[in-house]
Amino acid sequence: MANSQSTKAPLRLGIAGLGTVGTGVIKIVQSKANLLAARTGRAVVVTAVSARSRAKDRGVDLSGYAWEDDPVALAQRDDVDVFVELMGGADGPAKAATEAALAMGKDVVTANKAMLAMHGNALAAQAEENGAVLRFEAAVAGGIPVVKALTEGLAGNTVTRIIGVMNGTCNYILTRMENEGLSYDEVFAAANALGYLEADPTLDVGGIDAGHKLALLAAIGFGTKVAFSDMVLEGIERITIDDIRQAADMGYKIKLLGVAQMTGRGLEQRMTPCLVPDTSPLGQLDGATNMVVLEGDEVGQIVLRGAGAGMGPTASAVMSDVLDIARDIRVTTFGMPVEMLETAKPAVAATPAPFYLRLSCIDKPGVLAKVTAALGDAGVSIERMRQYGQHDNPDVAPVLIVTDPASRNSLDVAMAAMESANVLSEPPVAIRIEAV
Repeated sequence: MANSQSTKAPLRLGIAGLGTVGTGVIKIVQSKANLLAARTGRAVVVTAVSARSRAKDRGVDLSGYAWEDDPVALAQRDDVDVFVELMGGADGPAKAATEAALAMGKDVVTANKAMLAMHGNALAAQAEENGAVLRFEAAVAGGIPVVKALTEGLAGNTVTRIIGVMNGTCNYILTRMENEGLSYDEVFAAANALGYLEADPTLDVGGIDAGHKLALLAAIGFGTKVAFSDMVLEGIERITIDDIRQAADMGYKIKLLGVAQMTGRGLEQRMTPCLVPDTSPLGQLDGATNMVVLEGDEVGQIVLRGAGAGMGPTASAVMSDVLDIARDIRVTTFGMPVEMLETAKPAVAATPAPFYLRLSCIDKPGVLAKVTAALGDAGVSIERMRQYGQHDNPDVAPVLIVTDPASRNSLDVAMAAMESANVLSEPPVAIRIEAV
């Protein structure tokens, strides 16, 4: 008997942005047409595209597609059912074209984490008002299906924590520093030469890119409105090879780690360098790979690991959303109607933890007494302390302290007191030790 779904009209895609990911999507549609039709019960085709340059050779045949120079015009075409936004940018053409598609009730699939982190609440509301869906699997952790895991697979759970490495470039830099004994500046330059860094590198090394991703996952996991502006962000720029070696001596690895959890004081969201046990899944994560750990009251802990970027993995995630639409699987943007999403009270470092503290102390009598007094006055106790290595300045003594569990607020008070006492030659470095 013939499949009754085979009579469905083809699902017609309009793709805006023909960079690495857009080209990858077209390759999947062209090379796997029969497989996609078999899995969805209807053909999936590209009808029109848009990009900055028509002349560029992208390694795929675009001759059968209509071309629009204006992505808004592409989004409004009558022969486009799903607008696939792969241009990037929080505002500008990407946002305008997405709004144009949603206004016409067209479904939208995007890989644009920045746009959703800034405007996701409004765009999700617009989608619901017009009977459209807005999906973004490719915006978070590349090929890892973490959005689907949260919105569907774990929908019966109360999520307790989301934690992970969500920027492959930062993980590449930190693991290469460790494995080859190189400085941050040396590996940063190598990563830049390889094209790993964004045009604005602070998006990567400053934690902004990964923070966008975490804000989206937190909205799904905790049923809250996207609140990227409440994210605590700290990049990896001040991590030294000495920090990495000292962490290794204690049995830890340094990772740019995203953590989101609902506490009694509100929603804690932070993307900061952390120490994690070297035997943990996160501690063993090398190179440009991503990992997201999801914890729920029913399921316990699950670990998702995979490629966080690249043509194939990211195009795979785009197609996951496209195929759901082809199957008539329609899920709200953040897992529940926008009107039900709560506005979470932000909580800054609400959960106490031990900290690694690196100080460059001025080498004169009484300095360590002032350091320990500053910590004690702030309610921070010391688990261990020692002087290590040599500083470039012979009048400076590097000191390493590991604290007992403390709040970041208390530690900040202590560090401010140290700086006011003029006992440090440069700002201290504090890195949270995270239990995973």
